[in-house]
Amino acid sequence: MYTADGRRFLDFGAGIAVSSLGHGHEGLVKAIAEQAARVMHVSNLYRIPQAEKLAGRLVAHSFADSVFFCNSGAEANEGMVKMIRKTQAGRGHPERTRVICCTGAFHGRTLAMIAATGNPAYLEGFGAPVEGFDHVPFNNMNALRAAITPQTAGIMLEPIQGETGIKQADPQFMTGLRQVCDEFGLILALDEVQTGMGRTGQLFAHEAYGVTPDVISVAKGIAGGFPMGAILANEEVAASMGAGSHGTTFGGNPLACAAANAVLDVILAEGFVGQVATTGETLGEGLKSLVRKHPTVFELARGRGLMWGLKCRLPVAQVQAQAMEEGLLTVTAGENVLRLLPPLIVSSEECQEACAILSRAATILEAAENNKTNPVESQA
Repeated sequence: MYTADGRRFLDFGAGIAVSSLGHGHEGLVKAIAEQAARVMHVSNLYRIPQAEKLAGRLVAHSFADSVFFCNSGAEANEGMVKMIRKTQAGRGHPERTRVICCTGAFHGRTLAMIAATGNPAYLEGFGAPVEGFDHVPFNNMNALRAAITPQTAGIMLEPIQGETGIKQADPQFMTGLRQVCDEFGLILALDEVQTGMGRTGQLFAHEAYGVTPDVISVAKGIAGGFPMGAILANEEVAASMGAGSHGTTFGGNPLACAAANAVLDVILAEGFVGQVATTGETLGEGLKSLVRKHPTVFELARGRGLMWGLKCRLPVAQVQAQAMEEGLLTVTAGENVLRLLPPLIVSSEECQEACAILSRAATILEAAENNKTNPVESQA
C-alpha cells in the first residue's frame, strides 16, 4: 500500500484478516466491476444465481448442507445463536436457550454478541447484558462440563482466539467438544469468522482437528474486502429455520456473491490452501527467530497458517507504531500481542521482508530502551 506522499507499506494486517487476496487483485476487481455494471442488488425475494453458485461451492467443500448469507461476522454469529436455540426447540426442548462460550473470545459488537464475548470492557455502559450466555475458561473441559445445565442449548467458540492474542484450542479440547455435545444433545457452533476461508492453511480451521461441527459462522476474508458473512449448517440445524424465522435485506446479493465467488476461484484452486500453510511455516519460523534475536522486545510467537501473534515485552502499541514507521502494517491483540494477518497471496519473500522490518523496529526500540536505562553512558 502507498500513502498520498508515496510512502510504501507492506500490509500484514489485511484489514483485520479481510483482504484475503490483497489489494487490487485483478480477478476480484473484474468480478465486482462486471457485476456492478449489471445488477448490484435485488434482495433474496428472488433467486440469485451468484448466491446459488456460491452456496453450492461452500457446501461441496465443507460439512454443511445449507448456507445462509448475511453482511458481517457479528450478524453471522447472531444468526448462529438463533439456529442453536431454534434447533433445540424443534427437538422439543424450548427451555434449552443458553449457550456456553469461552473467556477470551470475541464474537462481535452487537448487544447479544458482546454478551457472548463476555469482556467487561465491551459490556461497560450498555446496561444489563443480554441473557443466555455462560462462560468457561478456554481449553478447560472440566469447567465446560460443569457448566452444562438442563437449559444449555449449545457451545460456541473460536478454534483460534484472534482478538485475545492468537490462542489455539488444544486438540484434546476440540475432540472433547464434539464428544460432550453428542453426549448431552448440544449443538456445536464454531466461530470461524477470522479463522475460516483458508486463513490457517485449511479451508476452515476445524478441519485440522478432525472435528465436525453442526454450524459455523464465516465472514472477513470470504469476499476479499466486500462486506459479507455466512452461516454454514448441517441439515438438522438449517431445517430448524423455517420461512420467516430469519431474514436479511442485503445478505447474499449479486454483488457480494460475485466477489465471494472470485475469492473462491483463488482459494479453491489446486494447491492454494496448501501453499498458505507452507508460507505460514516460513512466517512462523521467521517470527520465532525474531523472538530469539530480540528477547527484550518479543516474548514468544504463536499461530498457524497466516494467522500469527507476537507476544511483546514492550507495550504492543509502541512496537506496532515503530513497525509502521519502518513500513509494516500490523494489528494489535490482547495480552500485549502484535497480530500478523497478511493476505493469503503473500509470498515467502514478503514474509521474510516483514520479519526484517520487525527486526529493524526491534533494534530501534532496544536502543531507545538502552538510552533510558543508561542515559549518562549514552551521552558519553
